[in-house]
Amino acid sequence: MAATSVLIEGSAFSGPSRPELLSDRLPIFPETSRVDSTNQLVIGGVNAVDLVTEYGTPLYVFDDETLRNQCRRFKEEFGVIYPEVRVSYACKALMLKPLARLLAQEGMGLDVVSAGEMAVARAVGYPPKGVYFHGNNKGPEELALGLEWNIGCVVVDNFHELQLLNVIAGEKGKIQDVLLRISPGVDPHTHSHTTTGILDSKFGFAVANGQAEEAVRKAQAAPNLQLIGIHVHLGSPIFELEPFAGGIRVAMDFAMEMRKRHGLELREFSPGGGFAIQYTSSRPAPPVSAYAKTIVDALRRACDQHGFELPCLVVEPGRAIVGRAGVALYSVGARKDIPGVRTYVSVDGGMGDNIRPAIYDASYEALVAGRVNSEELETVTIAGKYCESGDLLIKNIDLPPLVAGDVVAIPASGAYCIPMGSNYNSAPKPAVVLVKQGETTVWRRRETFADIMQTEA
Repeated sequence: MAATSVLIEGSAFSGPSRPELLSDRLPIFPETSRVDSTNQLVIGGVNAVDLVTEYGTPLYVFDDETLRNQCRRFKEEFGVIYPEVRVSYACKALMLKPLARLLAQEGMGLDVVSAGEMAVARAVGYPPKGVYFHGNNKGPEELALGLEWNIGCVVVDNFHELQLLNVIAGEKGKIQDVLLRISPGVDPHTHSHTTTGILDSKFGFAVANGQAEEAVRKAQAAPNLQLIGIHVHLGSPIFELEPFAGGIRVAMDFAMEMRKRHGLELREFSPGGGFAIQYTSSRPAPPVSAYAKTIVDALRRACDQHGFELPCLVVEPGRAIVGRAGVALYSVGARKDIPGVRTYVSVDGGMGDNIRPAIYDASYEALVAGRVNSEELETVTIAGKYCESGDLLIKNIDLPPLVAGDVVAIPASGAYCIPMGSNYNSAPKPAVVLVKQGETTVWRRRETFADIMQTEA
């Protein structure tokens, strides 16, 4: 596995330029990122401005090396300190057929949350036994499709699903492996919209009010279900380590009680995902090794305390696999100066391809791909083109003076931007390309107006 590195070529640091722009911001870009001798951004051996010339904007660029390295880091960092680990990629972060093929090559499992994500996996021949089916309102058709595909495990989220799945499995003559998703009442200190492990959440069976125990009892009694363990997911992105340890303590104390009262056999345990990535230079994320040590140490302590055999450990990174690997490229258009207030610089994308700033107050940084270093800087707000005042990608960032036609590169855009995208204002969805050792592969062509209207009467 290649080490993380940032290469600066030529004379980019000569004279009175601002090297902190690179030292602070470039490490948030994919691992192969560098600045060439002409002061332009290069990703995966391909010049970013050249990518825009060939494919247009908005454009999402993914780096093959960063994707594969992150898969291998999770497998290695957990695998070297724990005997049985399954790393299952959380498809909600991004699910495209070419990505699914890459993940299969890297030996990753999949965590799907819909029949649509399942369909993508099936389309590329993904091994179904390595797929776990999540979600708080799986419909009967979705559950039936999963069982027909021989999906590995269903993570049961509520009593309705528990009963429904038991009936469907019986009709198909199957005994389906399940995990129960429990809510341990642990706050991960992230955005309220992405906090899921507390009592007041639409997800999971709460431990505090006895619903989790009732779910264990009913699952154990269901003739067509095989309860193999429990699942916890606290939220995302989680920058702190202690919530993982706290969630595991609660979950394993609960598992001990369930063994005493209902004979629960804990063959698998999942602390879920939620692993953070670095979006800005001011807020680094823990390395994979730190997450691995915290989770494994907490699980080992709990197993020793309660006399459990070590269960299979299932971890579910999504953002942490694809987030840093992706860069969004936009072209600059209009400019609006409000003296003493703000300067808006508009680009040709925005909330249609990245709604995270609008709904999560997500923070990003950026570079001007064709002029990475510059002696002159200005403070601007990067605005999107959509008809919403809240369509702002980055507020108050220092960049070289921007003019129409400049290419703005926003890193850490690989997770959630594309799958949460829309055709708001009837805008076509952007193209997606992979870069690898100087070569490009189109992962998704740019959508056309005809594509948008093809399902309409």
